[in-house]
Amino acid sequence: MSPAKKKARRAPVTKKVVRKPATATRKVAPKRTPLKVVSTPAAASPASPIGSIDALMAYAFALEAEASERYSEFADAMETHNNREVAELFRKLARIENLHAEHILEEMGWSTAPPPPSSGWRWQGLEGPETAEHTDLHYLMQPYHALQIALHNERRAEAFFADLVKKAPSGKVRDAAKEMVAEETEHVRLVEEWLKRTPKPDSDWAVDLDPPRWAD
Repeated sequence: MSPAKKKARRAPVTKKVVRKPATATRKVAPKRTPLKVVSTPAAASPASPIGSIDALMAYAFALEAEASERYSEFADAMETHNNREVAELFRKLARIENLHAEHILEEMGWSTAPPPPSSGWRWQGLEGPETAEHTDLHYLMQPYHALQIALHNERRAEAFFADLVKKAPSGKVRDAAKEMVAEETEHVRLVEEWLKRTPKPDSDWAVDLDPPRWAD
C-alpha cells in the first residue's frame, strides 16, 4: 500500500542555473514514460485531514509523480550545461520516483492518475514535499549535491506523512499513513548510505574560470 524511494539534503547553492550552450547535448530518455499529475492550484496551507485510504494514496501518487517530473527537468538543465554525470543521476532519480507512482496505481487498481481534490493539493508549501526547488541547482554541481537534494526531499516527505498521522481521523487512514512514514524513513536511510559511497566535492567545486554568459 505504499511507495519506495531514495534521496538527499539540499546543496550549498551559490548560483542559479543560467543557460550555457551545449556543444553536443544528448538527450537520455527515461526507461518509462513519466506519469503526469493532473494539477490544480495548490493551497499553501498545512495539509488538511485526509478521511479515506483513496485520498491518502492520491496524495502519495501526486507526491511521487511531481517529484519525477521535477527531476526530469533538472536532468534536462544539467545536460544543457554538459554536466552529463549529474544529468544521468537526476534521470535515475526521476525513474525511481516514476516507478513509485506506478506502484501506487497498481496497488490501488487505478488505470490513470487520480484527480486532485476540488480545492487542489493542500501541501504544506506551494509544491509537494518531494518536489525539489529550482534554486537548488548549480550548473557545476556534483553527484553529492544531487543526493543531498534527494535526501532533503525524502526527509520532507517523511515529515509530511508524520503530520498526516497526527491529523488522520480514522484508524485505517492513520495506520496507512504510519506505513508511509516507515517507508520514507527507510528511503532516508538508503539515500544516506548512498551519500556515504559518493565522493564529497572539493571546497572550490563552484569555481568556473570560464563562466556562462547571457547571450541574445
